[in-house]
Amino acid sequence: MKDGFNAQNSLKEDHTLKECRKASNLPNGSVLYLSDKRPADPWWKTYWGISQDLRQTLKGAIVFIPVSNRCFAITFGHTYHNLKENSYEYDFGLRATLNALDPKKIKSTDVLQPEKARRERIQSPANSDLTFFDINHDESIIKRLTGAVADEYKDILTNITGACSLRISSKVSPEKIPDLCKRLLETYQKDDYKNNFPDIQNISPVKDPAIVEKLNNQLLAAFNDDAVELVLSVPDIIDHATSFRVKYSGAGRTDKSYDDVYILHYREYLNDRQQTNDVTINTFKRHKLNIQDENGQTIKSYSVFKCFLFDCDLNSSHYHLCEGEWYHIDADYLDKIKNSIDTQFVEYDILDECYDKLEKDFNNTIEKNHDGVACLDTKNIAPDGQTQVEPCDLLREKDDHIHLIHIKISTRSAALSHLFNQGLNSVELLRLHQESRKKLNKLTDNQYSNLVNKGAFVVVYGVVTAKDAYGKSDNLPLFSRISLKRTLERLKLMGIQAHVVFIKDNVDRKKQQTRL
Repeated sequence: MKDGFNAQNSLKEDHTLKECRKASNLPNGSVLYLSDKRPADPWWKTYWGISQDLRQTLKGAIVFIPVSNRCFAITFGHTYHNLKENSYEYDFGLRATLNALDPKKIKSTDVLQPEKARRERIQSPANSDLTFFDINHDESIIKRLTGAVADEYKDILTNITGACSLRISSKVSPEKIPDLCKRLLETYQKDDYKNNFPDIQNISPVKDPAIVEKLNNQLLAAFNDDAVELVLSVPDIIDHATSFRVKYSGAGRTDKSYDDVYILHYREYLNDRQQTNDVTINTFKRHKLNIQDENGQTIKSYSVFKCFLFDCDLNSSHYHLCEGEWYHIDADYLDKIKNSIDTQFVEYDILDECYDKLEKDFNNTIEKNHDGVACLDTKNIAPDGQTQVEPCDLLREKDDHIHLIHIKISTRSAALSHLFNQGLNSVELLRLHQESRKKLNKLTDNQYSNLVNKGAFVVVYGVVTAKDAYGKSDNLPLFSRISLKRTLERLKLMGIQAHVVFIKDNVDRKKQQTRL
């Protein structure tokens, strides 16, 4: 637990746990709480008309153990969500694991790409180092690691898994638990992980309360201004093969639930409860985004604050909010990205201003107003049987090359990621598959077949924005810059030139919202 938190102040005010005073093996000073819910019928009993008694229940416990002027909370069953989100060290499990882990004996990783809130779990059939898991440290945050511990820890541990919490395999008896926790606290406080996992420092958590308060104020201002850069996302790996609904709580009861996570649904909830003008950071932390099953039972619950994704700058430093935690982005790392991609930002003769609300209308306008430009929006060059891939939005021949122009009206991270991937996927298909080249030649009436068959392509990314083009890559969200850097590097390996163009947006889009 964080310094100052213990059994008396770490549980949520609305928890339903009961203190247990009949546990004879508790270490001195420890406190145990039980989760002892009443048995209930599973939903499918009534569905199938089963008359047999099938009542089920969940049991769990939390044990608070004082250790070296700190406190550990050991949880059993599904009880951890009863802890206040600000009561525990969010990086304890991961840092302790990084310090204790044998870097060559990793078994599983959970990786988060904050740009798209994409979560991925990769498992190895045998002990491996990080290279096996193909983690791109430029755009990913390691959220969980599982593996075998280094030799110096084998006297107390075997396997270890770390995220916010720490899951360990150990055969110690109850009276030895305080000693084990003390050893884990010492492990957490080490910096050994910086040598074994140096790239992790590109993105680091913010712990200074004064800075966090300023960053939270920027978040609140973005929410009040309806900033499109601020979005909601479930901060966990969700099994989309199962049926679930999303419901908000904390401002009063509501019958409304949704099949997706979308910030406008939360705003709608606030409007219904007449709390739109009274929100604070504590409001976001108090309000819940609940994942419910077919029975309407909450299976996972998160504060709305923990579900926000947001980028901002403070005192010339860049920060990213993800899963309720602020991350500082290393300045040298940002400079490296900027120096790598800023040279690709250019002016482009036919892409200057936009007066259209929709991308398709803008593409049609460019085709209509400029000779030799073909609009190929929604067309397909993917080989038969594969998912549709657009060759580009606009195509033209210039300087003995085919310019594949891709347009996006947005500077939101998720939208730009799609834009950059679209350009890369298209040109890869054209370089690798004759069938794709044939389809493109057919779409353009074989006007450019010689250049297409030679693979003489230039990729142009056009971003419609009200931001000043002078800012170049600074106009893009952090993880969009990282995505662009990776894309440009792959295009360079293919010998393909690429440009990024900012197109002046003359449409007021402040109230226009798009899905994450």
